Amino acid sequence: MGESMFYGRTQQLEELTELWEKDSASLVSCQGRRRIGKSRLIEEFASCSKARFIAIAGLPPQPDIDNDDQLASFGRQLAAQSGSQGETPENWTWAFRMLDRALDNRRKTVVLLDEISWLGGFDSNFPGELKNAWDMLFRKRRKLVFVICGSVSSWITENILNNTGFAGRISLQIVLPELPLKDCIRFWGKTANRLATREIFDILSVTGGVPKYLEEIKPSRSAEENISRLCFRPSGTLFRDFSQIFADVFGERAILKRALLTALAEGPKTGQELAAALQCERNGHLSAHLDELELAGFVAKDSGLNPETGRASRQDRYRLRDNYTRFYLRYIEPRAAEIKAGLVRAAPLETLPGWDAVLGLQFENLILNQVPELLPHLGFGGLPVLSAAPWRTRGKGKGEGVQIDLLIQTRKSVCVVEIKRRRRIGEEVEAEVDKKVRALRVRSGVSVRTALVYEGELAPVVRGNGYFDAIVPAASLFELN
Repeated sequence: MGESMFYGRTQQLEELTELWEKDSASLVSCQGRRRIGKSRLIEEFASCSKARFIAIAGLPPQPDIDNDDQLASFGRQLAAQSGSQGETPENWTWAFRMLDRALDNRRKTVVLLDEISWLGGFDSNFPGELKNAWDMLFRKRRKLVFVICGSVSSWITENILNNTGFAGRISLQIVLPELPLKDCIRFWGKTANRLATREIFDILSVTGGVPKYLEEIKPSRSAEENISRLCFRPSGTLFRDFSQIFADVFGERAILKRALLTALAEGPKTGQELAAALQCERNGHLSAHLDELELAGFVAKDSGLNPETGRASRQDRYRLRDNYTRFYLRYIEPRAAEIKAGLVRAAPLETLPGWDAVLGLQFENLILNQVPELLPHLGFGGLPVLSAAPWRTRGKGKGEGVQIDLLIQTRKSVCVVEIKRRRRIGEEVEAEVDKKVRALRVRSGVSVRTALVYEGELAPVVRGNGYFDAIVPAASLFELN
């Protein structure tokens, strides 16, 4: 499955294309986790625009890499793409002037500075030099879209987006999410219509909607073969990738962030619960790490409204939103020694301890990451939704707590959504949801509705009973013909 595979990203391409309608150059930021397809998106945009494309990437972090190495690499990459001499700039002012000389006012041009935190991370003057180069050089070129891109979203936010020197200069900010399921399914090609949706969902529950991982899928192989090859072999892409992406994105700051993700792999937690799990103080330092993980696409802050008051919940609840990271920490890393010894590969995956339970939780997380696409299927396509997030309350005294997979709230109603992956789903699901409905407290004048999003064989009686106001097979999110 090669580099040529590019699916989805219609909205982002449209927003980028609209920039050509301006009479001036455009400065764009593009953020997102590693492997999500940021560089590929900008390359596709340049190709669709029939524009010249110049891409210069920072060197990955290494102990012996410094600013001079980044400058030398900048010069080499520019020379290779512009035909200029392989000049090594002495500083970033010189480097940006070299880039400006390589541009042509007669042609549409897309410039990409990729992994910009690596490129400029050794020189505290880099943001200021870039700002000056933009003001004095690049912004004067009418047919230029200049993109800064990176996986270290906090660096871009701190040094560019929140830098007063760049105020009013950014034309477009893109935060690239996972692909929606209707685009994920396209990686299976023509075989998608012939496969059981359970197989597709099991793979997606491990990979999430990350294009780079989906490119590794072999559609002719079963879900078990694909997962085993990618996750449970020493050479497997998903066995090796976590350590690399985490080191690349967070470097020396990775230790606490890794501990936070490990705690969240066991289930969503409030900031107070995370502090207790890590035996540390709940303070601004911890919040800053969580904010950075959220910016990098690893963590979601589920901040739904309190259905009893209609106001924002007093406590944010954090969820490990990245399915691959969640699966790696929960199921691959604890078995690393066995995997290296070849012991897991020899066993059918379904016989591994807790396999169905883990995939059930992975499936739930996958669907939660697709809420915007799910809402129309639940009948909320044309309604203003005030809140859509998991909801949990603890019992007080003899009162019962409640844990709801997804609670959708409008001005006049709340909808309790159950997300279920089972071989067979029978009437017991109605009792499970009804228990949650009875424990849920809502404000006066608000109706309570129910919905089921499922993967598996649904007993006909569940539809016949009419308990659920909406029943949505998760496969409908694939939008297959």
